[in-house]
Amino acid sequence: MKEIVANILENKPIAEGIYALTFATGTPMPVRAGQFVNLGVGDGAHLLRRPIAVCKAEGERITVCYQLKGEGTHLLSALPAGGKLSVLLPLGNGFFVREEEKRIALVGGGVGIFPMISVLREYLPKGKEIHSYIGFRGRNAVCCLDELQKSTSLTVVTDDGSYGKKMNAVQAFAADMDRVRPDVVLSCGPLPMLRALKEKMRGTGIPCFVSLEERMGCGIGACLVCVCNKTEGAHARVCKDGPVFNIEEVVL
Repeated sequence: MKEIVANILENKPIAEGIYALTFATGTPMPVRAGQFVNLGVGDGAHLLRRPIAVCKAEGERITVCYQLKGEGTHLLSALPAGGKLSVLLPLGNGFFVREEEKRIALVGGGVGIFPMISVLREYLPKGKEIHSYIGFRGRNAVCCLDELQKSTSLTVVTDDGSYGKKMNAVQAFAADMDRVRPDVVLSCGPLPMLRALKEKMRGTGIPCFVSLEERMGCGIGACLVCVCNKTEGAHARVCKDGPVFNIEEVVL
């Protein structure tokens, strides 16, 4: 992990309420699929950084995508190209696909689609077969299709049926699971989606790993803001022990 002052290269809207931010670190950074960064918002009144999953890592160029929610992300969206950005990176443990796992299913919903893109970029060049099931709220939220379409197969659905079929990403995956027969399932999205996926995966024998979305303070495991419950009764820090966990290990 390093704390750096990065140069903002681009910060622009790519869908309704969604921004893509690209910054340069000054030196190549070894960021793995599923890891995240902690961004300062450039305002002394907002001391806590914002944890955001890495979408693309290309040498010293890092791209993250984020949704406008509170004051912090609105301040982040106002930072101009050519400006500076305080960044902690890389953080967390990412997705790891074993050599024998040749066929991957990606199930992503909402802002959880962005770490799925990092998986595509890391594992497609390694010869993996990747089938992606991606859910958006509606047509106005659809984005990053240029990256997602690199999948071996891609199914895009929306909650309201305005783009693709009217269903969620888990339903789309469930309808295709017997055909694809994945060796491993990787997912990120809102908790209701992950709960539905956990129920679907129960008894299949297929390993499933999920990246949890939690509020964070420090991002390095010190403040315990992002603690989650594990199924055997222990606790885990999402920022330090995760954000990727075996879906059977955590209480959703």
